[in-house]
Amino acid sequence: MASPPLRTRLAPTPSGLLHPGNGLSFIMTWAIARARQGLVLLRIDDLDKARTRKAYVEDIFRTLEWLGLDYDEGPDGVDHFFAHWSQHTRLDYYEGFLQQLRQKGQLFACTCSRKQIQALSPDGSYPGTCLARKLDFDAPKTAWRIRAPASGQLVEVQLWREGPEAVSLQDIDAFVVRQKNGFPAYQLASLADDEYFRINFVVRGADLWTSTRAQLHLAKLLGTACFQNAVFWHHELLKGADGEKLSKSKGAGSLQAWREAGESPAVLFRKASAMLGLAERAESPGELVEMLVKRLHLS
Repeated sequence: MASPPLRTRLAPTPSGLLHPGNGLSFIMTWAIARARQGLVLLRIDDLDKARTRKAYVEDIFRTLEWLGLDYDEGPDGVDHFFAHWSQHTRLDYYEGFLQQLRQKGQLFACTCSRKQIQALSPDGSYPGTCLARKLDFDAPKTAWRIRAPASGQLVEVQLWREGPEAVSLQDIDAFVVRQKNGFPAYQLASLADDEYFRINFVVRGADLWTSTRAQLHLAKLLGTACFQNAVFWHHELLKGADGEKLSKSKGAGSLQAWREAGESPAVLFRKASAMLGLAERAESPGELVEMLVKRLHLS
């Protein structure tokens, strides 16, 4: 039986200007999809209304244009995104997943603040304060948390190149799936979106390995087959001169600044070539796909 066509996504968050690490991940995701004749979705994760700005959404489109990357599904501009593709247009869909988890007895209500959690647990892991309190799910300013996996629980993940692997959920604690403001949290929304758009190939940085395992835990509880059968590749992170990963929260230089300075994206294509294990270094989208096709023996 033939495997289904590859479906992947670019999933930036419009909470700041995109940085080189975002561009590198875009390039590698896109190149693998094109080498495999797969589909690319542009999914912009804008649940955080307080931090979302139109200028940041616009930056996503300008960055893709500068990189020379196209996509097959998704919004064609800022207004089209907010009207038809925003995560806020799928709130009822997320709510369905949340109610399933609640009905299965997999959730508990929690009123803890970050400050309270930090005071009891310096590493930020949830200390279990509200687990047995049986608080009202529908009370104001109440978050919903998933019950932590049982001790010794494993989940199977399909890794690109390595194949299936049983991995531990030991360090996955009772994370939030519904925020105090009533909106779904990242782990729930990201899983739900990947299921909604039938994504079966996910490219992520190594720093999101915990998120993948947390979402696979949710997928197993919900019985979402597409995500459980998806293939994952967690690539190394692009780091600055100080050895720290490049990110918006760390104040990494923006790709907008590169564009305004007349810089070429070729350096990112060369770095992507190395991360993909290519012997040569591509400097453009077409070159990278051609080299990758040969590397994956798809020619």
